[in-house]
Amino acid sequence: MGNSFVELHNLRPGLTISEDIYVNTHFPIVKKDTDLTNEHIQVLQMFNVKKVKVKETNQIVPVQDEVEDIRQEELNAQDHHSNTTPFQTSYLETVNKFKKEYVKWRVGIKPDIASVRSFIVPLLKQYDSSETNLTFLSNVSNTKDYLYHHSIAVGLIAFSIGRKLDFSLGESIQLGLAGTLIDSGMAKIESSIIEKNAVLSEMEYSEVKKHPIYSYQMVKDSPLLRTEMKLAILQHHERLDGSGYPRGDKQNNVLLHSQILALADVYHAMTSARIYRSKESPFKVLEIIREEEFGKFDINVIDTLYHVIGKLSLGTEVKLSNGIKGVVIFIYQDAPFRPIVKLNEDGSTIDLTKQRDITIDMII
Repeated sequence: MGNSFVELHNLRPGLTISEDIYVNTHFPIVKKDTDLTNEHIQVLQMFNVKKVKVKETNQIVPVQDEVEDIRQEELNAQDHHSNTTPFQTSYLETVNKFKKEYVKWRVGIKPDIASVRSFIVPLLKQYDSSETNLTFLSNVSNTKDYLYHHSIAVGLIAFSIGRKLDFSLGESIQLGLAGTLIDSGMAKIESSIIEKNAVLSEMEYSEVKKHPIYSYQMVKDSPLLRTEMKLAILQHHERLDGSGYPRGDKQNNVLLHSQILALADVYHAMTSARIYRSKESPFKVLEIIREEEFGKFDINVIDTLYHVIGKLSLGTEVKLSNGIKGVVIFIYQDAPFRPIVKLNEDGSTIDLTKQRDITIDMII
């Protein structure tokens, strides 16, 4: 198999780079043997690369087939947007904008916090004036773009918790911006580790655990984030019982802002499909955090998130994890995520404190 130069405008995803590409950088912006994706091509465009050497292949993609594939993707995207609310459409557009910023960080470009702020703040304000239920976040994320969805979702969830806790709009926006940036340091981690679909080795996990430090280093000089928000980014994996990282801070040494980011981070991660596991329902995740992670998170922040996601009340219509729909008719004070539900199909009732294998999937 030989090599040949291809003009940038003729590149397409799937082609394999045959040599490291340097552009006045210590490290290659794209490494040898990389199978190109749209993100790689975007990086090459940003660095004004004119042509690259790729490995020749015998695989021929008929132009018409390629055009049809692109057209089908456009139709699918249009169909998807037609089924979303205006806010959900804004959310998806914001995810794409964040993705473009993150691609730059991957190749060593310093984060432009002003740019991130320019698209996250309008989304936060739009949410603040809407009646959007954030349970939709678990349905729009996907494994391929998880990191980008996660960043915007954590910002939204953190912002909403702040507002429920009666933070000012300005402080809540700061919290939302910090939430969006908590995983910026993941750009410094090898993509092979981030995208691994198996259990990480001890060495790989140790590298991932450095990302709060990397994130802090990437934002610490920005005047657009308050000092306490920068510390919250550093602390977003700390836990009240001292079991977190990178410093093992605990109790009063963990800022309230840090606890909010931590909870938003864990909640969205557990309610999203990942490469290595399936997602859980929002109410099951809240139950797990409340019961199995007791002592790690501030119970007041957990209760606030419960109100943000959708507090159950008598008469609330729900869909259960077995697909059956019903109405909440009784709520246990000590088990608010496991009410008694009257089923629509036959009028019978089910007590979720006794039927532990069934949970609330969503509010309808």
